[in-house]
Amino acid sequence: MYVQRGEEVHFDVSLYGNPLVGEKKVENENQSVDMKIWNLIVLTPTLKGRHISKFLPLLRKPRQLFSATASFPQFSSYGLGNWYEEIDFNILFDSSTKTTFAKCLHALLMVSGKIKSIFISTRLVNLYAHLGDVSLAQCTFDQIPQKDVYIWNSMISSYVRNDHFHEAIDCFYQLLLASEIRPDFYTFPPVLKACGTLVDGRKIHCWAFKLGFQWNVFVAGSLIHMYSRFGLIGIARSLFDDMPYRDMGSWNAMISGLIQNGNAAKALDVLDEMRLEGIKMDFVTVVSILPVCAQLGDISSAMLIHLYVIKHGLESDLFVSNALINVYAKFGNLGSARKVFQQMFVTDVVSWNSIIAAYEQNDDAVTAHGFFVKMQLNGFQHDLFTLVSLASIVAQSRDCKNSRSVHGFVTRRGWLMEDVIIGNAVVDMYAKLGLLDSAHKVFEIIPVKDVISWNTLITGYAQNGLASEAIEVFETMKDCKEIMPTQGTWVGILPAYAHVGALQQGMRIHGLVIKTNLLLDVFVGTCLIDIYAKCGRLVHAKSLFHQVPRESCVPWNAIISCHGIHGHAEKALKLFGEMLKEGVKPDHVTFVLLLSACSHSGLVDEGKWCFHLMQEYGIKPSLKHYGCMVDLLGRAGYLEMAYDFIKDMPLQPDASIWGALLGASRIHGNIELGKFASDRLFEVDSQNVGYYVLLSNIYANVGKWEGVNEVRSLARERGLKKTPGWSSIEVNHKVDVFYTGNQSHPKCREIYDELRVLTAKMKNLGYVPDYSFVLQDVEEDEKENILTSHSERLAIAFGILSTPPKSPIQIFKNLRVCGDCHNATKFISRITQREIVVRDSNRFHHFKDGICSCGDYW
Repeated sequence: MYVQRGEEVHFDVSLYGNPLVGEKKVENENQSVDMKIWNLIVLTPTLKGRHISKFLPLLRKPRQLFSATASFPQFSSYGLGNWYEEIDFNILFDSSTKTTFAKCLHALLMVSGKIKSIFISTRLVNLYAHLGDVSLAQCTFDQIPQKDVYIWNSMISSYVRNDHFHEAIDCFYQLLLASEIRPDFYTFPPVLKACGTLVDGRKIHCWAFKLGFQWNVFVAGSLIHMYSRFGLIGIARSLFDDMPYRDMGSWNAMISGLIQNGNAAKALDVLDEMRLEGIKMDFVTVVSILPVCAQLGDISSAMLIHLYVIKHGLESDLFVSNALINVYAKFGNLGSARKVFQQMFVTDVVSWNSIIAAYEQNDDAVTAHGFFVKMQLNGFQHDLFTLVSLASIVAQSRDCKNSRSVHGFVTRRGWLMEDVIIGNAVVDMYAKLGLLDSAHKVFEIIPVKDVISWNTLITGYAQNGLASEAIEVFETMKDCKEIMPTQGTWVGILPAYAHVGALQQGMRIHGLVIKTNLLLDVFVGTCLIDIYAKCGRLVHAKSLFHQVPRESCVPWNAIISCHGIHGHAEKALKLFGEMLKEGVKPDHVTFVLLLSACSHSGLVDEGKWCFHLMQEYGIKPSLKHYGCMVDLLGRAGYLEMAYDFIKDMPLQPDASIWGALLGASRIHGNIELGKFASDRLFEVDSQNVGYYVLLSNIYANVGKWEGVNEVRSLARERGLKKTPGWSSIEVNHKVDVFYTGNQSHPKCREIYDELRVLTAKMKNLGYVPDYSFVLQDVEEDEKENILTSHSERLAIAFGILSTPPKSPIQIFKNLRVCGDCHNATKFISRITQREIVVRDSNRFHHFKDGICSCGDYW
């Protein structure tokens, strides 16, 4: 049963099975013994040489172990004596790592009479609280007849530690009712943390003031935290300034309070005050202030803090190292982030999550995945936040197969139902992969959706060109009264409204943005600039541009893009010059937009200049830049030069490059080059139906119907369908959508009658239908009917019928406007004396007095 070696007693538990199994009984011939007693004996390694046989009578004879007459249960004296006096209860407390063990310890304390000690009882309350069992902590607390302030503080802290904030406040008020006891300065920090309302916070502040504890450094620091949490940073700062003595915790409380309330610059000012008073930063200060440097874009301060960390030996602190990885990641300085990680003596799962997220957030999915693999090899178990980064890595890698694996793993762990963060990440992953059905299904099963859940789905639909679906989700979100739109909501929905040309809805959001003081947010302001520009209100867009902060290139890119799509390339280049004069550094997007603007306006020399200039700014041309250059040269008729440019590219051409060459071949009717470009296209992207349409159009323009049929058959064999053309117009706050040949509109007859009248007037002015834009092999009169029923003409006719004479008309087309409709619209603008604005998939066309702003170059 046992083996005694020297002074140690070793139990052979195999004779009795596992003695640590809850309430199980161990039976012998005569009786069963409560396993709680057995557990206590096994858990007691402090019987220093006492022979276990001394306790064997307990296992052999039925005895009454408890006295029914004592006020506290006690062992009877059947040969046991005071054996429990030799037990080291400190070790028992330290060994009680489960509630079951704590209950056993509680029983032993009761039978031994040790529970009478207020110190032991308080320690037991704290033990239960540490194990997360607040109810047992409260029961123990309630059974203590004479309570002192120490036990009250322990009970309040127990509630707070386990997020039972309401009970903590009630406990505090019960303490106040105990007339013989008054709170001390240890009482206030936890109870101030528990305050769920400002009313409670002010009441407790009054009690602290009344009892003379307001200027105690612990209480004052907690008051600063409390007022900062409720957004009353002015009161917090006043308390801080009036403190007669400020310790490190007080400074950290004030700094973190300012940061929480969005006053990053003032937080740095407090840090400067702290240094002037000769107080050195500790690890809490460093961890708090580093994110501020990232928020302000101040990498110099971040590096100076890093130097401070090294100088004062704080780099060994785990939290500091993790914060340094995060701040360098925010600045895109992955080399420094990696170096900090590699120099860490000890890493935890947060460290690995930080370095994985650093590369993931900087679009280096391959390296991020490599660190994920290393994390597993080093024996670290990934947590929820690891999976959040992994979901983004899968999305960046376009890895649809592993997206299902991530989803399955999260589902098996139950995280999808427990935490909205991982649910949002999975929705975002599917949306970025273009799997919107899967994204919507995951969104639907998230039990408690927050505003980020809605924003993620709205943005997912909008970025995948499904503007109507994004708007539908936004309308559903508005019915959820508990969900309040945020900056992310506006940034997600405004592009959707811009896509369908819903100017009125965009203007309503503009009003809400002003009410919520988000107009100065650079991203919201940029989206508003974009929607006004894409709805033809370039003047409004320029006005907004001068209202938003312009320190970054984001708003500059937006206004350059606006002028580019409206055909004002010269103005776009002028704005670029102003941007450089103001010291704003362009990024790769800036040059994509400039090259696109030059392409729309035929500014070949200026486009070449931009292409070379970007390399002077250290921006390596990407496939998007090369695609713009091919489009620029091809549109201008330099097809051979465009092809030579492709051959000299250092990158492998993708679909966008060959697509640009195919489009240029269509414009200039070069069948041979178009066929060559299409062959290359089908090798790299055989599933884009638009390229089949382009090649089919090239054949149709020259009457090669056999080639048309061949291309269309190939598309059908591959299960591809042409995107139907549609045009929309907003009249009286309602958007009407017209498809080519539409016969279902309530005003269908009036629309076609109006078009017949307009066509007759156009012909009198010299209009001749261009049948090369009819891509069907039909008779001449049928070709004219097909041209007349194009969606843009239907929308224009409806606008003429539904708006006052000579008022402007604005329509939106999802595809490129056809050449014959472009010509016809010039005649209609002249006949009706209206300005007609048409936005197609490429750019804007402003028709007025028979002239188009594009100069017939588009």
